[in-house]
Amino acid sequence: MWRSMITSAPWALAQETSSKTQEEFVFRKPERSDGYRVHSLIESCPPLDTNSSYCNFLQTTHFKDTCILAELDHELAGFISAYRVPEKENTLFIWQVAVSEVARGRGLAFQMIQQLLARDELSDIRNIETTITRLNKASWALFKKVDQANGNLGEVSLFLDEEKHFDGKHDSEYLYRIPLKQ
Repeated sequence: MWRSMITSAPWALAQETSSKTQEEFVFRKPERSDGYRVHSLIESCPPLDTNSSYCNFLQTTHFKDTCILAELDHELAGFISAYRVPEKENTLFIWQVAVSEVARGRGLAFQMIQQLLARDELSDIRNIETTITRLNKASWALFKKVDQANGNLGEVSLFLDEEKHFDGKHDSEYLYRIPLKQ
């Protein structure tokens, strides 16, 4: 009897944990009141560039239809800022992906991208683009996963050169363009 209790308890705990993990995130459009929380989250996620808090308020108001926020127990767990590329309306440029330290390792960034692309107002998006510095391993892994889920047709090219565009003060940014499965 004692032995069966020990054997069954870990399975029951693992089962409960795995099903809860999928249900604990709440995804929604950001609101004006989220602006400073978004700014603080991005500040806590190096190597992301910190923009002004005003920029983050614009993202949570003017660009709320192309951004997504994730909460975990009513706390900000993740944020993606994105916008439609003006010359290519069917392309969504994902500017920044921020995931809080407590939410890392749960696939939240990938889930946020999926949730964002599932919105009715983005149903005409055919490509996503992002820029990534060479050493940002987390972003490379995320967008390679997105690319793989869409047939591995993505292309990478130099977008902004460290010397030519940043005068040696910022790493080169590589454009990763991923066509989406229809």
